[in-house]
Amino acid sequence: MSIQRHAIRSIALAAAVFSIAGIAGAQTADKKTLTLQGAERVIAAAKAEAQKLQAPGGVIAVVDDGGNLMALERLDGTFSAGANISIGKAKTAVMFKKPTRFFEELINSSGKGRTVMTALENFTPLIGGIPITVDGQIVGGVGVSGAASADQDEQLAIAGSKAFDTSATSMTGDTPAVSYWEKSKVDEAFSKGSVLFDGSDGRNYMVHASRREKPGQAEIHTKDADVIYVLQGTATFVTGGEAVDGKTIAPDEIRGSSIKSGETRRIAKGDVVIVPRGVPHQFLEVTNPFLYYVVKVR
Repeated sequence: MSIQRHAIRSIALAAAVFSIAGIAGAQTADKKTLTLQGAERVIAAAKAEAQKLQAPGGVIAVVDDGGNLMALERLDGTFSAGANISIGKAKTAVMFKKPTRFFEELINSSGKGRTVMTALENFTPLIGGIPITVDGQIVGGVGVSGAASADQDEQLAIAGSKAFDTSATSMTGDTPAVSYWEKSKVDEAFSKGSVLFDGSDGRNYMVHASRREKPGQAEIHTKDADVIYVLQGTATFVTGGEAVDGKTIAPDEIRGSSIKSGETRRIAKGDVVIVPRGVPHQFLEVTNPFLYYVVKVR
């Protein structure tokens, strides 16, 4: 009898535990979060659309689901006020979980406008703000200002918001084409050192057919990781440490005269080196020619 009672108590206790676990599970939910890398991916997709449309400029801003700025990029030729406007659009899209076109059209519509809405703090009812959604959850917002028109602002923002939408490309047939270069084209690229693929269609990687005939400067790529495969020759390669006299020569690109306290290694044909973004690196004592593939990943 005591054994039966013990079994009943055990079953009752187990039921209580599962019941509590079920209640706790119902009160919490998995939440997706936009990372800095994800925000940069949104900007890259919007920039690719800008190139496709030959947009004369634009500022692209990405905020998280709380409206906090995560990343911003100002294209050449954009007026300075575009930064604040694009941030405002992105915040508005997140705060109200709607494209900002809804509010501009609502306010402008005859007899239906709610101009009092313009008094709301951090409210920018201008076309060009789109929520960023992943698996049905709003994880942030993207705002664009300063393109050729309000409609083009919105086109760039929509492209950015779809940076994580893998199903859309497969359904519409917009999957990127396979890239191919025959041997003669590859040999030609290595003969002068050039870019095989520049990633201009919104992909997050580039492929360089690189050639060196003498040592180079210290380099830092603030957004790109370099995957290096040595095809021919040898070189002394320095990584890490600190770039001496580093200067920004282009967006996200820094050059210096040398590297202080770096790690030195000899690399040769067949070797592979991965240099993460932000890590100084420099080629020294290079054979002529020194040929290597570089896959740049952003």
